[in-house]
Amino acid sequence: MTFVWLVFALFLFFLCAFLLVLEVFVPSFGLLSLLALGALAGGGAIFFGYGTVAGWVGIGIAVVMIPTIWVVTYRIFPGTRFGKAIILDKVDRKRGDAIPDTEQLSSLLGKTGVVLTPLRPVGKCDFSGRRVECVAETGYIEKDSKVAVIRVEGTQLTVRVVQEQA
Repeated sequence: MTFVWLVFALFLFFLCAFLLVLEVFVPSFGLLSLLALGALAGGGAIFFGYGTVAGWVGIGIAVVMIPTIWVVTYRIFPGTRFGKAIILDKVDRKRGDAIPDTEQLSSLLGKTGVVLTPLRPVGKCDFSGRRVECVAETGYIEKDSKVAVIRVEGTQLTVRVVQEQA
């Protein structure tokens, strides 16, 4: 009968680790943490019921077992179907995709370019092969429209539609 209680105490330690992992994903306002604390206390009480030495051995097992389960869970989790569904993919950025410095953008003041994505009011424009995020001066600007940079504020380019001359 004593072996069954020791196995149950180990199960309570495992339940404690599981509830702490679950606490990260389920909004329980601390209820799962309280249940985990109760499982930890219950497992410790069972071990201490056999004596002081057994109790401290049980606490030592919990101190090793619970963080180990956490580490193993968070190493395996990103590879699971559920983990892949909720973890964002890393974005591969090319060297030129970063936000340009204000000095680099200031050189575009007065230049004309082509709208690559509709400006509603923000979108991408191409200035001589250089793709930059721009803000429309007013309203909506359709794709493939010609625009000119009228203002540079920090890292924000403001553009205006250039009227085609006939």
